[in-house]
Amino acid sequence: MRRVNAMLLVLVIVSALSVITSQHHARKLFSQLEGEQAQASKLGEEFTQLQLEQSTWATNKRVESVASRSLGMRLPDPTDTVIVTLDSRVAPAPGVGTDKDKP
Repeated sequence: MRRVNAMLLVLVIVSALSVITSQHHARKLFSQLEGEQAQASKLGEEFTQLQLEQSTWATNKRVESVASRSLGMRLPDPTDTVIVTLDSRVAPAPGVGTDKDKP
């Protein structure tokens, strides 16, 4: 009877230690999960801010401003603008699209 009691006591102690170890491991993993979720939230906020910044830098008004100020570019006068249309009835220029150009 003493052997059975001793064996049961050992099994209870081993079981209790296993429960303690598994609970510690679970708490450690949960803490790590919360840290990762917090980091993911911060990265999501940073991504949103970067998208906003990118859209700000890429606006047409900003691009025109930088082009005129830094590069000295300007919009052409309407009188200098020429609109070219392709008329499908007109034959191509001589030598364009012919076999003469191929080696």
